[in-house]
Amino acid sequence: METVSCDKEGQMSELVARTGRLQQRYEDGCRLIAGCIPFRYRSPLEGDGAIDGKTVEVLMINSTSGPGLVFPKGGWEDDETVEAAAIREAIEEAGVKGDLLDLLGCYDFKSKTLQDENCPGGLCKAAMFALHVREELQSWPEQNTRQRSWLTIPEALVSCRHDWMRRALNEGFVKWHANHVAGSSNEEDNVQVPAFAGE
Repeated sequence: METVSCDKEGQMSELVARTGRLQQRYEDGCRLIAGCIPFRYRSPLEGDGAIDGKTVEVLMINSTSGPGLVFPKGGWEDDETVEAAAIREAIEEAGVKGDLLDLLGCYDFKSKTLQDENCPGGLCKAAMFALHVREELQSWPEQNTRQRSWLTIPEALVSCRHDWMRRALNEGFVKWHANHVAGSSNEEDNVQVPAFAGE
């Protein structure tokens, strides 16, 4: 699938979703995954649990393999850093760009759809980052199969398809955000890189 869009200078640029697993990274029989929890702030509505006068919303997309919502994620390939993979997945699957902030954690899960000869058990390890969204693209590679939904954190916890993503949101993002807001007003924090042995 191919989508054409304009960059900030108005120039045409191609956005093409990567497919296949030829460049996929593996470690100890696990497929390595990169993803993010995209978030933004909006003006608070009465009674919605705003933090310091701001309501945090996270962006979720529909799952293509069943009911429920998911965060953008996909295979980390051997020609990119884990950060670049997380940013690429946010663009491909959710059509958003922004500031990639901190690593929220690494989450193990098992997937029936991600089994292959390098990972026959479908074991995966996902590095999940916080992504402060600055731009929502009008056109993106998976727009024909993905719908975006901005949700409050309680709504996202209920809507989340996978337990490991719920943990990433609740144990990773919520705790990170509380520390980030309390400990720093600087949104240009350095990204921490996960320690996967195979790099």
